[in-house]
This record gives sequence, C-alpha cells and structure tokens, in this order.
Amino acid sequence: MKVWVVIPAYNEGYDTAGGLSASQRSLSALLSELKTRGLSTLVIDDGSSDNTFDIVKREAHIVIKNRANLGKGMALKKAVAYLLQNESFDYIITMDADGQHCPSDLDSFLNEAEKGASFVVGDRMGNPGGMPALRVITNKAMSWFISRIAKQKIPDTQCGFRLIKRDVLEGIRIRTNKFEIESEILIKAARRGFFIKSIPVKSIYFKNQRSKISPFVDTIRFVRFILELDREERLNP
Repeated sequence: MKVWVVIPAYNEGYDTAGGLSASQRSLSALLSELKTRGLSTLVIDDGSSDNTFDIVKREAHIVIKNRANLGKGMALKKAVAYLLQNESFDYIITMDADGQHCPSDLDSFLNEAEKGASFVVGDRMGNPGGMPALRVITNKAMSWFISRIAKQKIPDTQCGFRLIKRDVLEGIRIRTNKFEIESEILIKAARRGFFIKSIPVKSIYFKNQRSKISPFVDTIRFVRFILELDREERLNP
C-alpha cells in the first residue's frame, strides 16, 4: 500500500524574533517522523515570504513552490494533480503544517486504509482541548450544515487531517482555491456515493497561535460558496 502525505505550508518559518516558531519546530519534527515511518511526503510551499522552503526541502521527498500565495485550495489542487499525473499511490493523507495534527494519530488513519476505507476524516470535537471557543462553535455549526448537504454525519468537517483513496480524487473536480476546499471535497465525495468515516484525533493549539482564517469574512464566503456548490451538484449530479 503506497501512501503520500500532502502538506500545504505558508510562512511556517522563523518568528519575528529570529528564533524558531512553535509551528516551524513542529513542521520540521513532523517531516522527520514521516520519513522515519517510511511515508512519502509532498510539501507545497504556497508562496511563503520566509524560509519555509529551506526548511522543507531538507526533509520532504517532493517540494513544490508557488511564486505567490494562491490559497490552500489551489495548493492542494496542485499537489493532488501532481501526484495523480506522476506517482502510483493508493491513498493520500493531508496534514497541516502548523503542528495542529499529531503524528501519533497517523496509525489510526493507516489502520482504516488497511481495512479498505475510501475517505476518513479526523474528529477533534469529542475533545477539542485548547481549541478557541469561537472556533469550536463555528466548527460545530459548519459541520451540522455540511452534514445536512452531504447527507452523512460528519462531526468535524473543517478538520484537514484526512485519508483519501485515489479513486475518490480521480472522481471529483475541485473548484475552490480557498479554505472551502475541505467542505467541497466532502460534499462531492458524498454525492458520488463514498462513505466518509470519522475517527477521533487530538486537538493541538499553541499559545498565541493565530489562525490564517478570518472568522467573519471567510465564514460569509464559505456559506455562499457551499450553497452555490449544493445547487450546482443538484443540477448536475
């Protein structure tokens, strides 16, 4: 079974004081552990203005660098397209670069792959830990909303820690370039008959860690996009 771990990264390098940020230490440690586990890694540096590229090129098997910041959706689309065109694999696992996904949870995803799962999503909502209260409320509301559209119960639709089988990726066309990509893939996979399983994962948040998502602006854009996507999927099943 061949698995690639795909990690989009943007400005995960040195902090303003010139030392190593918590996320940078986590990214370097994550890549090192993935290598130890024998997992192939593709990191896409989404136009970082710091030294992210220098960090990842020492550890990742493949590094793609965007000249400008194009957004998480575009970064993941480019990474998936590259692997589909150039590599033979059974699954991809997507992880964030900021240290919020615990490598020890990889075993649970790999176990599901061994059982033949098509799509597995991490669920942080059973024990959200240090997740900010506003993020917990937003995630639960969005998960309820997306679950209704997908017609499957998915407790944490906003979790980017996922295992996706190759035939799922081959069967959908990703449209968005932004953070809505996680919800778009879920909805399109569900509409094409793939069962989406959720497994508990740890919730890790560093002190003073800032999200790259704007709660108000991105939520409005998110809801508008999902409603448009739902209409499009219903008209063109």
